[in-house]
Order: sequence, then C-alpha cells, then structure tokens
Amino acid sequence: MLKDYAATTREPRYSLLLALPLLLLYEAGSFALAGSATAGVRNGADVLMKQLFLSLGGRYGLLLFNVLLLGTGAVLIARDIRRRRDLRPSLFCAMMLESVVYAALFSLVVSRLTAAVLGGLLQIGGGALDLRTQLVVSLGAGIYEELLFRVLLTGGLMLLCQRGLKWSRTKSAAISVLISALIFSAFHYVGSFGDDFALASFTFRAIAGVIFSAMYVMRGLGITAWTHALYDVGLTLLGNAP
Repeated sequence: MLKDYAATTREPRYSLLLALPLLLLYEAGSFALAGSATAGVRNGADVLMKQLFLSLGGRYGLLLFNVLLLGTGAVLIARDIRRRRDLRPSLFCAMMLESVVYAALFSLVVSRLTAAVLGGLLQIGGGALDLRTQLVVSLGAGIYEELLFRVLLTGGLMLLCQRGLKWSRTKSAAISVLISALIFSAFHYVGSFGDDFALASFTFRAIAGVIFSAMYVMRGLGITAWTHALYDVGLTLLGNAP
C-alpha cells in the first residue's frame, strides 16, 4: 500500500497539480507587492529564469516563458490522466501532510548534519526584507528553486548521465544530486540580495540541496516544492530565515 502511494504520488497528475497552487500563490503575492509580473523583490531563481526569456524574446519573452511552463505541465498532466484515469483528492491531502512533516523535520536534520561536518553549531542571520516580502520570496523558493535546481538541473544531469554516459540510475542520481546541491548552495551568494559567503552557511545549504534533490528524485516536484516552501515560511515566521 505504501509503495503504491509513493509511486502514484510521483506521477504528473498528482505531483504537478500539487505544485500548481504554490506557483499561483507566489505569482499572486509578487504581483500584489509590486504591481508587476517581473518588478519588485522576487526569488532569485524566478528572476534568473524569466530574465533569460526576456533577454531572448523581448516583451514576448515572459509570455513565452509562461506558455512553456504552464503548457508543458498541462500536457504532462493531461497525458497522465488519460493513461491512468485516476485522480483521488484524498491523496493530495496525504501529500500535503507529508510535506508538512518533512518541513518540520528538515531544519533539525540539516542543522545536525552540518554540525557533524563542521564540528560546531550553525547560526545563519536573518533577512533584511519586511515580513510580507520574505513570505512571498519563501513561496518562490519552493516553486522556482525546485524548478531550476531540481527539475532542470538535477533532472537534466540525470538524463545526461543515463542516456549520454550510459550510467546506471543509481550512479546518475548520486552524481546529479551532489553537483546540483553544490550549485544550489553557491546560488545563495550571487546578486545584490545574496549573502556574504561563509563556510557554515554554504555547508548547510549544500546539505539542504542534497536532501531536496534526493527528495525530488524519490518523491517528485510537488512534495519537494511544498516542503521547501513550508520550511522557508516557517523560518520567516520564526524570524530566522537564512
């Protein structure tokens, strides 16, 4: 039963549909704060992905980005529903509960692992943004950082390793998870809102990246994105967001 649940909830009709409300919440919140689809303080991964399309397509770049993002998701969901013809609302409730549990455990696990690696306790400073902006950016971390670093980077590396290098799935996953985690951690020190580099925070985020990437491989986008978002929101509300 548990094995069936794990396999079923990784499929697009569940995983992608679970992630959709998070995307809509973030975009609505960002628009409410700035009155624009691109202006204002937004999650760094969001800015990076959209700016690429804006630079390539001008004023139509954002439209192209949205069409590709939502269109690809819609095609995958529709194809999955046609093939399986099964959509149980109770599973979405179970997936959200699973995400809440993971988010609650996440900080303790990553902090303990970081302390074990560095031989000391970790302290990461809080952000300089107001509460509303921090909450919106936290939601953006859940959806856009997972799209960039897990779906595109981890998934792309796994595809390259398996099909290009002919490695096994296990080896491909391990290498992809490690590389994407290091890039994910380094990303937090880039840009005007990036943190000052510190070994402790880099290690913490690298370990976090390993866990998020491994979670994506095993549980899919929906649960990973909500776990990340809920974790960041929790830190923000506690006044200790990294």
